[in-house]
Amino acid sequence: MGLFRLYTGTDGQSHIETISLAKSAEWGKGLATTQISFRESPAGNFQDWHPAPRRQFVIIVSGQLEIGLGDGSKHVFGPGDARLVEDTTGKGHTTKVHGNQPCMTATVPLAQQ
Repeated sequence: MGLFRLYTGTDGQSHIETISLAKSAEWGKGLATTQISFRESPAGNFQDWHPAPRRQFVIIVSGQLEIGLGDGSKHVFGPGDARLVEDTTGKGHTTKVHGNQPCMTATVPLAQQ
Protein backbone atom coordinates (compact mmCIF):
# COMPACT_ATOMS: atom_id res chain seq x y z
CA MET A 1 0.00 0.00 0.00
CA GLY A 2 1.39 3.37 -0.91
CA LEU A 3 0.89 6.90 -2.12
CA PHE A 4 2.05 7.84 -5.60
CA ARG A 5 1.95 10.79 -7.98
CA LEU A 6 1.53 10.38 -11.74
CA TYR A 7 2.52 13.62 -13.50
CA THR A 8 3.67 15.09 -16.81
CA GLY A 9 7.38 15.93 -16.85
CA THR A 10 9.09 18.67 -18.79
CA ASP A 11 9.73 16.05 -21.50
CA GLY A 12 5.96 15.74 -22.12
CA GLN A 13 5.98 12.17 -20.80
CA SER A 14 4.17 10.78 -17.76
CA HIS A 15 6.25 9.84 -14.72
CA ILE A 16 5.50 8.19 -11.35
CA GLU A 17 6.98 9.12 -8.00
CA THR A 18 6.37 7.79 -4.51
CA ILE A 19 4.93 10.34 -2.07
CA SER A 20 5.78 10.43 1.63
CA LEU A 21 2.73 11.48 3.62
CA ALA A 22 5.05 12.99 6.23
CA LYS A 23 6.53 15.28 3.55
CA SER A 24 3.19 16.19 1.97
CA ALA A 25 1.41 18.23 4.64
CA GLU A 26 -1.26 19.30 2.13
CA TRP A 27 -2.52 15.71 1.82
CA GLY A 28 -2.65 15.21 5.59
CA LYS A 29 -4.69 18.38 6.15
CA GLY A 30 -7.27 17.43 3.55
CA LEU A 31 -7.92 18.32 -0.06
CA ALA A 32 -11.15 19.75 -1.48
CA THR A 33 -12.96 17.24 -3.68
CA THR A 34 -16.06 17.33 -5.83
CA GLN A 35 -17.34 13.73 -5.87
CA ILE A 36 -16.34 10.08 -5.74
CA SER A 37 -17.11 7.40 -8.29
CA PHE A 38 -16.47 3.67 -8.35
CA ARG A 39 -15.64 1.62 -11.41
CA GLU A 40 -15.05 -2.07 -11.95
CA SER A 41 -13.07 -3.10 -15.02
CA PRO A 42 -12.85 -6.71 -16.21
CA ALA A 43 -9.65 -8.72 -16.21
CA GLY A 44 -7.48 -7.82 -19.22
CA ASN A 45 -9.23 -4.49 -19.84
CA PHE A 46 -6.80 -2.14 -21.62
CA GLN A 47 -6.91 1.61 -22.29
CA ASP A 48 -4.41 2.90 -24.81
CA TRP A 49 -2.45 6.16 -24.39
CA HIS A 50 -4.45 8.90 -22.71
CA PRO A 51 -3.78 11.86 -20.41
CA ALA A 52 -5.87 12.16 -17.26
CA PRO A 53 -9.13 14.06 -17.81
CA ARG A 54 -8.52 16.18 -14.68
CA ARG A 55 -6.44 16.22 -11.50
CA GLN A 56 -7.76 13.33 -9.41
CA PHE A 57 -6.96 10.56 -6.98
CA VAL A 58 -7.43 6.99 -8.19
CA ILE A 59 -7.49 4.46 -5.35
CA ILE A 60 -7.35 0.72 -5.98
CA VAL A 61 -10.11 -0.96 -3.96
CA SER A 62 -9.60 -4.52 -5.25
CA GLY A 63 -7.61 -6.24 -7.97
CA GLN A 64 -4.52 -4.81 -9.64
CA LEU A 65 -3.97 -2.07 -12.20
CA GLU A 66 -0.90 -1.71 -14.42
CA ILE A 67 0.17 1.76 -15.59
CA GLY A 68 2.40 2.02 -18.65
CA LEU A 69 4.68 5.01 -19.21
CA GLY A 70 6.33 6.44 -22.32
CA ASP A 71 9.74 5.13 -21.26
CA GLY A 72 8.41 1.56 -21.58
CA SER A 73 8.17 0.95 -17.84
CA LYS A 74 5.09 -0.63 -16.30
CA HIS A 75 3.99 -0.14 -12.68
CA VAL A 76 1.47 -2.39 -10.91
CA PHE A 77 -0.75 -1.02 -8.15
CA GLY A 78 -2.93 -3.05 -5.81
CA PRO A 79 -5.54 -2.69 -3.06
CA GLY A 80 -4.94 0.37 -0.90
CA ASP A 81 -2.61 2.11 -3.36
CA ALA A 82 -3.61 5.72 -4.02
CA ARG A 83 -2.32 7.73 -6.96
CA LEU A 84 -2.62 11.45 -7.45
CA VAL A 85 -3.11 11.50 -11.21
CA GLU A 86 -2.16 14.84 -12.73
CA ASP A 87 -0.63 13.97 -16.09
CA THR A 88 -3.33 16.01 -17.82
CA THR A 89 -1.10 17.03 -20.74
CA GLY A 90 1.30 15.21 -23.03
CA LYS A 91 1.06 11.61 -24.24
CA GLY A 92 -0.35 10.34 -20.96
CA HIS A 93 -0.24 6.72 -19.89
CA THR A 94 -1.83 3.33 -20.57
CA THR A 95 -3.88 1.34 -18.08
CA LYS A 96 -4.47 -2.40 -17.99
CA VAL A 97 -6.20 -4.60 -15.45
CA HIS A 98 -3.37 -6.85 -14.26
CA GLY A 99 -3.97 -10.52 -13.51
CA ASN A 100 -7.14 -12.57 -13.88
CA GLN A 101 -9.39 -10.64 -11.47
CA PRO A 102 -11.45 -7.50 -12.15
CA CYS A 103 -10.13 -4.24 -10.73
CA MET A 104 -12.31 -1.87 -8.72
CA THR A 105 -11.18 1.72 -8.40
CA ALA A 106 -12.46 4.75 -6.54
CA THR A 107 -11.86 8.01 -8.40
CA VAL A 108 -11.91 11.28 -6.46
CA PRO A 109 -11.58 14.44 -8.60
CA LEU A 110 -9.97 17.35 -6.81
CA ALA A 111 -11.79 20.65 -6.72
CA GLN A 112 -10.28 23.23 -9.03
CA GLN A 113 -8.28 25.83 -7.19
